Amino acid sequence: MRKGLAVLRSTVFLLLQILLTVIFALLALCTVVLPAHGRYAVISQWSRIMVVLARVVCGIRYEVRGREHLPSDPCIVLCKHQSAWETMALQALLPPQVWVLKRSLLRIPFFGWGLAMMNPIAIDRTAGRAALKQTVTQGRERLAQGFWIIIFPEGTRVAPGHRGKYHPGGAWLAVQTGVPVVPIAHNAGGVWGRNAFLKQPGCVTVSIGPALNPVGLRAEELLARVEQWIEEEVAVLGDPRWG
Repeated sequence: MRKGLAVLRSTVFLLLQILLTVIFALLALCTVVLPAHGRYAVISQWSRIMVVLARVVCGIRYEVRGREHLPSDPCIVLCKHQSAWETMALQALLPPQVWVLKRSLLRIPFFGWGLAMMNPIAIDRTAGRAALKQTVTQGRERLAQGFWIIIFPEGTRVAPGHRGKYHPGGAWLAVQTGVPVVPIAHNAGGVWGRNAFLKQPGCVTVSIGPALNPVGLRAEELLARVEQWIEEEVAVLGDPRWG
């Protein structure tokens, strides 16, 4: 009975997600005449609606700890990556932002169109130092425009209880720009797994850590501190599922 209800809820959510993705993709194309922050204000409503639908339709609620740690000025956020949920929720929880992401995402029909209009730093991960240089150059530009920068240092979604390899791009950007890093941990993968159709009801905990000052640190040292805080925090968050 419970599984059947979860299947029904997940089906309704998927259908609404597809419909709204098409609508917002077309709307995103119409925002080309707007400045970057104007485009963001319009297109990010898709993510905000998805978070609300996840709560109303699928029963995925959330709580946030550590809001007091968020700086007042634009910074770099390094976030645990378990689910599609956090990619949407961060837009509802944090100020206007851009993401460092793999360029291939921009080629996804409809979804990629909207993503491209949100001024991301789209890199080729196989490019090595060229990708790092691009991240720093465009990162400086986005920070100067008043955007926060969101990076998932593991690069891909990792199942709860596992740890991916933390890549240095975000820490390198912080060291080069002198901008603080805010680590974020969560347990969203427990209710919305990687590429999972089935969503489980529960309460996701999003934990925001103290901002880390990169001045005087090497990128490797900063990344190690971020990884330690995130992984230790994830370990104590527990299972978000109800029952």
